[in-house]
Amino acid sequence: EEHLDICLDAGLNVEGINAEVAAGQWEFQIFAKGAKEAGDQIWVARYLLERTAEAHGVTINWHCKPLGDTDWNGSGMHANFSNTTLRTCGDEKTYIKIMEAFGANVKEHIDVYGPDNHLRLTGKHETASINDFSYGVSDRGASIRIPVVTVEKGWKGYLEDRRPNSAADPYKVAAVIIKTVKSAR
Repeated sequence: EEHLDICLDAGLNVEGINAEVAAGQWEFQIFAKGAKEAGDQIWVARYLLERTAEAHGVTINWHCKPLGDTDWNGSGMHANFSNTTLRTCGDEKTYIKIMEAFGANVKEHIDVYGPDNHLRLTGKHETASINDFSYGVSDRGASIRIPVVTVEKGWKGYLEDRRPNSAADPYKVAAVIIKTVKSAR
């Protein structure tokens, strides 16, 4: 909560915080318009979290599977994204075309979605396997989750790439997502 307050005081758009599945695992959500702004805010929030932890004599573990080979969820950095097309098209076929572009570029994405992601993307614990690509409405086990609200609004909204991990560079994640979405035209 102290980290949340510090982020808000710094002008970061933190949308929420919550405890996650594994012991000591927490999440914070940043919402910022534009890839550069989102990346900037994530890096600043990470820095502020490190300094807050330091003041309390604890450390932050950014590893995507901090509890090793256990039956616990790993740590992700899910990337929710949209553009004018996704927000306005009103066409399921357009969404499928974009998701198929992601399916055709799996290696390029995985290469920048954080180190050791094979330990997290196992097909268990609300993840797709690193070796597969899938998408589905409200499917927390898919590579790309289509939020139910996007469908309810007539295929107008956003998508969530659930593969980036907690140690990923948000600028690289955003760059490969933008490149892939643009390739689907």
